Amino acid sequence: MKSPPAVETSFWQWRDYNIRYQRAGAAGPALVLIHGFGANCDHWRKNIPVLAERHRVYAIDLLGYGYSDKPSPRQAQPGNFYTFELWASQVLDFCSDVVQDKVFLVCNSVGIVGLEAALTRPPSIKGLQLINISLRLLHIKKQARLARPFIKAFQDLLRQTAVGKVFFKSVATPETVKKILCECYHDDSAVTDELVEIILRPGLESGAADVFLDFIGYSGGPLPEEMLPRCPVSILWGEKDPWEPVLLGQAYRNYEAVEEFIVLPNAGHCPQDETPELVNELVEKFVSRHDHSSQAA
Repeated sequence: MKSPPAVETSFWQWRDYNIRYQRAGAAGPALVLIHGFGANCDHWRKNIPVLAERHRVYAIDLLGYGYSDKPSPRQAQPGNFYTFELWASQVLDFCSDVVQDKVFLVCNSVGIVGLEAALTRPPSIKGLQLINISLRLLHIKKQARLARPFIKAFQDLLRQTAVGKVFFKSVATPETVKKILCECYHDDSAVTDELVEIILRPGLESGAADVFLDFIGYSGGPLPEEMLPRCPVSILWGEKDPWEPVLLGQAYRNYEAVEEFIVLPNAGHCPQDETPELVNELVEKFVSRHDHSSQAA
């Protein structure tokens, strides 16, 4: 039996920050996998070796997450340091400096930074595979007008006082991380000790609490529906996602760039980890369609 391609871990220097990434595969179209909030490129461990059999696969830790550097967000106060614009710039520079080719972006949850990247530099992106992207239900444009001052006050309380650190400390435990994962995964058996360790360990590094608190206070920036680019978009959505309901996500079917919206049965917020065989197959089909058409052109 042929062994899967080896996965290599490296670091890339970006704006004086160390960025961790993984890569596997020697040939085929280039894929860049972008994790969601609180995760890192290890969340793609069930996808990278399989996709790398026919693709060059890269997975990146966004600045502030995983084992990438975690600079203090206080340098940007009163605004947010960790924004989709920042991460989109990181992804685009990564594609230019490391991948050195046009890419397909595969994004989960707040991996909607891929939308921002595709909108910022369209020629660099061949297509977008979005998986249970964040609907940004706490965005200021989606908040009830009367509730906005109270939400802002609560976010400032977490970001600017000791309350936030106490809150983060209560969340950053194996028991709480497992409980949260069991909420967003449909299949509890997929929430293993290995997964809890993957999510929790980098969250205990210095600076992780400030990154967490800065981002949960981020109610501005673009909405997904404002960013859908002209490049081909495929959307996969776990039907059992309690955080980003599939009924709301289906509104994206109506956008011209979205060529397919596939509901994944018995999957929650992170189908790439919960139902990897299905997700890997659908990603490969999407990439194959559009890589073939680009070569034929």
